[in-house]
Amino acid sequence: MSVFGEAALSAFLELLSAKLLDSVLNFVADHRQVHQQLKLWQSIFPEIKAVLNHAEEKQIKDEGVKNWLGDLQDLAYDVDDILDAFAYQELRLKLQKTQAQASSSKVRKLIPTCCTGGHFSPIAFMFNAKMISKIKAITDRLNSLNTRRSNLGLSEIMSQGATSKGNKPRLQPTSLMDGAVEYVGRANEKQEMLELLKSNNSDGVCVLSIVGMGGMGKTTLAQLVYNDLSIKESFDHRSWICVSDDFDAVNITKTVLRSLDADSHDENDLNLLQVKLKEKLSGKRMLLVLDDIWNESYGDWTILRAPFGAGTKIIVTTRLQKVSSNMDSVKAFYLDKLSHHHCLSIFAQHALKARNFDGHLQFKEIGENIVRRCNGLPLAAKAIGSLLRTVTDHSEWEKVYESEIWDVPEDPCGLIPALRLSYHYLPPHLKRCFAYCSIFPKDYEFEEEEIILLWRAEGFLQSKAKIQGKGLGNQYFQDLVSRSFFQRSSVLAPFLDEKRGRLGF
Repeated sequence: MSVFGEAALSAFLELLSAKLLDSVLNFVADHRQVHQQLKLWQSIFPEIKAVLNHAEEKQIKDEGVKNWLGDLQDLAYDVDDILDAFAYQELRLKLQKTQAQASSSKVRKLIPTCCTGGHFSPIAFMFNAKMISKIKAITDRLNSLNTRRSNLGLSEIMSQGATSKGNKPRLQPTSLMDGAVEYVGRANEKQEMLELLKSNNSDGVCVLSIVGMGGMGKTTLAQLVYNDLSIKESFDHRSWICVSDDFDAVNITKTVLRSLDADSHDENDLNLLQVKLKEKLSGKRMLLVLDDIWNESYGDWTILRAPFGAGTKIIVTTRLQKVSSNMDSVKAFYLDKLSHHHCLSIFAQHALKARNFDGHLQFKEIGENIVRRCNGLPLAAKAIGSLLRTVTDHSEWEKVYESEIWDVPEDPCGLIPALRLSYHYLPPHLKRCFAYCSIFPKDYEFEEEEIILLWRAEGFLQSKAKIQGKGLGNQYFQDLVSRSFFQRSSVLAPFLDEKRGRLGF
């Protein structure tokens, strides 16, 4: 099973549980054995569903977990078949009952009411008895999977951004830049941001947001602006905070205070912290960078920004358009892919420690081919370049070119963890819709209406809320657009690239 192959499992198990609750348990209520077995399924499903996020992370390196997910998916399909069989039988009996009631046959009146009332009928009882062996076989497999779950050490991850036990967390970027690297490709965006930050035309907090999919260079652009000499001269204070999934107003405020006063007391009362911060910033100009924000709560943002006044400029980097909207950004910079020339420079710097291939002509052609496959994503150019940094065998470069970028080992380059993070933050219903798009070939362009109809045909557009059908599909589609999973093509048709390894749009 691929990294994304189990995406539908969580939502699928939820649907199976709903089927059990909605009708099947009522239908088999008069058959004790079947009812007990299905109740057991109902109790085990949540235990398995709770560990799917952990299994999803762990299966990358653990073959046992990968096999467990494959077996679980097979079982889920078999369970669905059995529940469908019950649903069909129930519908058939209802139809027969309707037809019988419409008949004037006096023979039916000879059958006692106890045998025709409710869900009980001789036919239904015989059907349930026939199904019991299949149901018990499913129960045995379900119990086996649950036991294997424990043996594999799978546990519930309380939040999607949490790190699994035993996994080393990925180092977060800081405000400092690599002095050995020449940064290319974002000069226009940088210049415009500098002009906006140095202007004095804002009555309140001025927010600039940098939005784009993972690996597009949002943090790098923020670093370029933050470390520009003119910015250092224009602001009394600067502070850089990598927020990531832990949007903690207390910790963020404490970090800002420490950047202003290293001797500040370590308070935990948000009110005291914010009052002190407001006093420190009185009459001062400050630049604050909040890197990698995922929190979409407008209420949390209004609380965090309370101590900041007209002298404060804030740069936010995020993958989510909703975050930018909530923060009332003066301008949002939506990063697009880099040119082939700029990606080639990034690749050469990390693979050859050179600005170009002039001194390494034997690698020029294969290097350019590899960079084309990166399709404008700077992180891909850096990651694959780093992977080839010590490789002098031309055949090894060819192997990288001939492989899918997603097949590259993740530890040396860090590409997959960066991009997979976006996927982990998707709720189950969006994971399922996104994973479905793997049926499309690379660079396939599709219309919004087309993909919504396909989702609807697959039964993906189901919700407990009143919104249904096309409206729900529009909502799902726009959610994926806002999270940078879909972007507009050159002819304004949304299309998907990140899933298949074509890393630009």
